[in-house]
Amino acid sequence: MPPGRGRDEEFAAFMAAAVPSLGRTAWLLCGDTHQADELVQQALVRTYLAWDRAREGEPLAYARRVLANQRVSTWRRRRREVLLAPPQLPDRGVDDGQDVHADRDQLVRALALLTVRQRRVVVLRHLEGLSEKEVAADLGVSLGTVKSTASRALRQLRDAMNDHDDDAAPAAGAQAGGLR
Repeated sequence: MPPGRGRDEEFAAFMAAAVPSLGRTAWLLCGDTHQADELVQQALVRTYLAWDRAREGEPLAYARRVLANQRVSTWRRRRREVLLAPPQLPDRGVDDGQDVHADRDQLVRALALLTVRQRRVVVLRHLEGLSEKEVAADLGVSLGTVKSTASRALRQLRDAMNDHDDDAAPAAGAQAGGLR
C-alpha cells in the first residue's frame, strides 16, 4: 500500500475506477438498470468487507466474481427473470441510429434465452473482453467448461438472431454484427 493511503482511501480509488465496468457487467447479466445498480452496490460492499484478500490479487476480477455470484443467488431466490430494455445502455457511447437500438434489443432478447451460466460466460468473455482463462478464474470453473459453455451459448445466440432475421427484415447494421 502506498505511504499515506489508508485502506478506505485505497478502496475508494478502486471503487471509482471499477464502477463503470461493474455496472456494464451487471446490466448485461440481469438486463435491468435498477437491479444492476443493486448488484453493483452489493458486490462493492462484499468486496470492501474482504478488501485485504481482494487487493492481493486482481480486485476487479474479485468484485466481478462476487457480482456474478450475487446475480446467481438472486436468480435462485426468484426463479423467474424478466429482462427489460433500459432507456439507455450504461457507460458505452454508440451512434444514435435506429439499427443500433434494434440490434441491441435483438441481442438482449437473445441473451434472455440463455441459461444463467451461459449468459455469465458470454458476457464476461465476449462483451467484457476477458480471456477464456480469466473467465474460468472469475467463475471458478475449468477452462474446458468455459469453452464448451461459450460454444453452446454462441450457437444458441446465432440461432436466435437468425430466427429473428427470418421473422422480420434485418436492420441496416445487422449484417455487421459480431455474433454471426
